[in-house]
Amino acid sequence: MTPEPNIPAHEHVYRSLRARIMYGEMEPATALTLRGIGAEFSVSMTPAREAVRRLVAEGALNLSASGRVSTPELSNDRIEELACLRAMLEPELGARALPRVHPALIERLQNINATIAEKIVKADAIGYVRANLEFHRTLYLRAQSPAMLALLETVWLQSGPTMRSLYSRLPRTLASEKHRTIIAALRANDEPALRVAIQSDVTSGLRMLLT
Repeated sequence: MTPEPNIPAHEHVYRSLRARIMYGEMEPATALTLRGIGAEFSVSMTPAREAVRRLVAEGALNLSASGRVSTPELSNDRIEELACLRAMLEPELGARALPRVHPALIERLQNINATIAEKIVKADAIGYVRANLEFHRTLYLRAQSPAMLALLETVWLQSGPTMRSLYSRLPRTLASEKHRTIIAALRANDEPALRVAIQSDVTSGLRMLLT
């Protein structure tokens, strides 16, 4: 990624790594080094260290006692916890968005869902994760609840590598079918149905990973 003008080096590194992790561009337990990050982004160790520090604080990276930095490899308990957080936050954001839903937004969601179907056909797990999050974010932005959305994005961030592993193994039509149920509830202006549809969508996938 090309650095944005007037953006400090550590901020550019942070944003770039954060996007990669959230969108599943890294597998679980992928090891990172400050030297490697610095070389990739052509920065010194200080910006690399600051970016890693922030991502560790957000739970996007793990820092072991020995100083090893890696992407999370989630336990069953952690997967269950993140699924529960999504089940609480996302139906509420959807319900808050519902009064501001309009035909153009529904059309936009349908187009994103078509993109998801294309990514499935191409077996593009990373593109699948990105498009799936775009579907949900597009709806939740209409809720005008920035604090809740920021909290949710932290959950997405922590589960990004695991979601990549999940989506590469999901039944091929699961996500797009569940999104069509969400769209139908939006079109009908049916808040109870919308809450149920969103909760089913956001929890069923993660819980398939439980062993």
